[in-house]
Amino acid sequence: MSITWMTLKVVRKELEAENVVSLELAGPTGKELPTFTAGAHVDVEIRPGLIRQYSLYGDPQECRRYRIAVLRTETSRGGSVTVHQSLRQGDTVRVSVPRNHFQLSEGDHPSILLAGGIGITPLYGMARTLHRQGAEFELHYCARSEARCAFLGALQDADYRDRVRFYLTGQSPDYRLDLDGVMSNAAPGAHFYVCGPARFIDQVLETGRRHGIDEDRLHREFFAPPEPASDADPDGAFEVRLERSGKTLEVSADQTIAQALQDNGVEVELSCEQGVCGTCLTALLEGEADHRDFYQTEVEQAANERIALCCSRARSPLLVLDL
Repeated sequence: MSITWMTLKVVRKELEAENVVSLELAGPTGKELPTFTAGAHVDVEIRPGLIRQYSLYGDPQECRRYRIAVLRTETSRGGSVTVHQSLRQGDTVRVSVPRNHFQLSEGDHPSILLAGGIGITPLYGMARTLHRQGAEFELHYCARSEARCAFLGALQDADYRDRVRFYLTGQSPDYRLDLDGVMSNAAPGAHFYVCGPARFIDQVLETGRRHGIDEDRLHREFFAPPEPASDADPDGAFEVRLERSGKTLEVSADQTIAQALQDNGVEVELSCEQGVCGTCLTALLEGEADHRDFYQTEVEQAANERIALCCSRARSPLLVLDL
């Protein structure tokens, strides 16, 4: 999956909430930018070699700017800290053309939007789009406090504010989201969209499955993968064969498939390198993968048709890739 890049200017940087800044990005000449749809994200090269994905929360009808929000995290690998501390209004950054792996499902059905913390960013754009379409929807927004609610004022003043519910989990158990209640009271055929911390997403998906909601009505987008199990077994070596060239390579226990390919001169398009963005998904022609990405659904992983080269491994001695 090839990424097309643009050079954009940071025309505005503002504090949206505690530890959250918003960036407005535009072309140096103010020209129109490639269009996007609600739920889309862009890759941002914060500095050479450091690429992160951020959801677009702006109005898709705005054609001359992109808006993203960045949470500074305690476990930052350099991305969020650099954005908060070093990136300034007037700086230029490389930004990808928008891609959407978290689209609103087509059809006449209610939508339930479930946001945890910074996961509000794509869902904010979805709410705006659904309202414009006259569609039935609800937005449930969980955060620790009002100070940590990005876009709080805008959502409270929105024309659809009667469809927004806030849950300030740090105040009292009474303010916590009742997922069972939301799932059981949802209209038949409703689709659920969730974004936020991995544990929050897992809780929503598990609750939905427990209520018998089909996988094709449970939509999610991870910002980062869940923490790996502390008792995970060490990885073993295996081989990959490149179908187009016939070349066979060994992937050692301490490297990813992507690293093995790059070490042997095979170019691989990478972005998040955590299995959450889908950039490096490659067709798997033979072999059984040990899927460790958080981009594909469980159904897609079970189909064993594509593999994330940045994180997944093998359950069989050999994997044959469409490369």
